[in-house]
Amino acid sequence: MYHMSDVVSQNRTAAQKWWALVAVCLCVLAVSLDGTVLSVALPTLGNALGASESDLEWFQSGYLLTLAAGVLPAGLVGDRFGRKKVLLVSLVIFGLGSILCAEAWSPTVFLIARLFMGLAGAGVTVMAFSALVVLFDDKQRPRAVGVYESANFLALPLGPILGGWMLSHLWWGWVFLINVPVVAIGLVVGIILIPESRSSERAPQDWVGVLLSTMGLVAVTYGLIRAGSNGWSDGVAIALIGGGVLVLVGFALWERRFAARGGRPMVDPDLLRSRSFTVPAVLSGLAGLGLIGLLFNMPQYFQAVHGVDAFGSGLRLLPLVGGLIVGALPAGWLVRRIGSKLTVTIGFVILAGAAFVGTSTRTDSTTEFVAIWMAVVCAGSGLALTAGTAAALSRLSEARSGIGSAIVQTFQKTAGPFGTAVAGSVLAGTYRANLHLGELPSSAAAAVRQSVYGGVAVANKLGSASLARDVRLAFTNGVDASLLVTACVGVAGVAIALALIPRRRPESSSAGGAIG
Repeated sequence: MYHMSDVVSQNRTAAQKWWALVAVCLCVLAVSLDGTVLSVALPTLGNALGASESDLEWFQSGYLLTLAAGVLPAGLVGDRFGRKKVLLVSLVIFGLGSILCAEAWSPTVFLIARLFMGLAGAGVTVMAFSALVVLFDDKQRPRAVGVYESANFLALPLGPILGGWMLSHLWWGWVFLINVPVVAIGLVVGIILIPESRSSERAPQDWVGVLLSTMGLVAVTYGLIRAGSNGWSDGVAIALIGGGVLVLVGFALWERRFAARGGRPMVDPDLLRSRSFTVPAVLSGLAGLGLIGLLFNMPQYFQAVHGVDAFGSGLRLLPLVGGLIVGALPAGWLVRRIGSKLTVTIGFVILAGAAFVGTSTRTDSTTEFVAIWMAVVCAGSGLALTAGTAAALSRLSEARSGIGSAIVQTFQKTAGPFGTAVAGSVLAGTYRANLHLGELPSSAAAAVRQSVYGGVAVANKLGSASLARDVRLAFTNGVDASLLVTACVGVAGVAIALALIPRRRPESSSAGGAIG
């Protein structure tokens, strides 16, 4: 029989879990804001630091590379030495890196700061993710993941909006210093509310696995970044992607051999063989591809086709976040009633249908029409991503929650550069194929082919309304083609979910169903 004090204690413990989730969301918000703010700050940084185009590319690419390199090692270190400890140390490094970015006096110093921030960002995101496994059981976790993803989505428009306003009214360094108070709040709340956890196992470290996984992920990520910038005909990009995949295959073989010898591998082969973990984890990354395409294409559409500034473009992305939240929050409720398989499938159906509607976007489409289909695409993406993530996390034991969460994050983080490369190449190829340049001088024609912004600039310089119309129409056709690819991704997600996700929800990890 329960006493009143027992009920009060249980309620307090439950409340502390959800407040701890708030702390986790604050920590991740700092990292997410930095990535989206930088996208609008690059032109200003070029002038302020005297940075070249190559420098600007590395400001973003370097961050993504160290983020990819740090994901799996961060999970391993957190499992061994304490996940809360790694989270807090990573936050401190991230805050110091933000200060160094603001005070940087050269492109080299700025890049070094960005590299440290990427490593710290890996520690923050992986440890925050693993906290969801430690804090919440299978019944609560889908709801917790929905709250986590919804808070994370806020950075998508908030970064460009906040960054655009700051760059217009304040010193550019505040774009990075804004991270400091967010980090400080995350530290204080995290110290008080997030419990410490670590694996009870003390097996020797799998350093060969760490090296191979890091090399493979860095090669694949950089190859995708190059493909996004230079196109899929870039031989170096293809070689990097192919070489990285081979290294990752070697990593998988090494892990199996290491386990057969009685060692404790970095990634448990049984976990990767589990369809209940691997398929939802892959689908959570696939669900993000459509979202990445929108983030790459739509700001350009708003600015080059509709003629709004960066701030206005950020405001027009708000329906995107609204859709993501609408999809993410009810995911837990749906998973409890119809299971992960159908919930993920419904998400991809919504994503595919809305993306197909989006292919009818024209140069004169209303803001309301674009907002509606964008919101619905993102609702489907948010539903599939949240349900898939929760299904994958349900297969993790507390002892291996760090490295398991790192694997899920690897699929989701790799989706970013891959989605950008695919969306960028489809858009650019369609744009160039639909241009009609007539008798333009070769230098002007090259500028038009380079980007829609170059095309609009040339048209304005020549005073040619017909060229401006042609450029905007060609770019809109590229956006439509990219959305058709997104619709195909949704169809593929439906097929994979129906064929490979087990029908019944996996047993609770607390009941011994999770793979350790």
